[in-house]
Amino acid sequence: MLNLLIFLLLLVLVGYAVVKLTFMILKWLAVNTLTGLLLIGILNYLHITHVQVNLLNILIIAVGGIPGVFIVILLSLL
Repeated sequence: MLNLLIFLLLLVLVGYAVVKLTFMILKWLAVNTLTGLLLIGILNYLHITHVQVNLLNILIIAVGGIPGVFIVILLSLL
């Protein structure tokens, strides 16, 4: 009976850790994406560059953040 209780306690702790880490990663991706899209929007509005906003560009920006924006700009210039 004690083994089952310890197992359930550890299962709850691991589940909590997984959920917390998942939300931390999603928050990081959301902040990177919003920052990058804001920067792309400003650069497009000022006619400095013309970068299309599609799924691949959003994924690069979400993972890379501001350096991802510069990567997308460099790729759009090629």
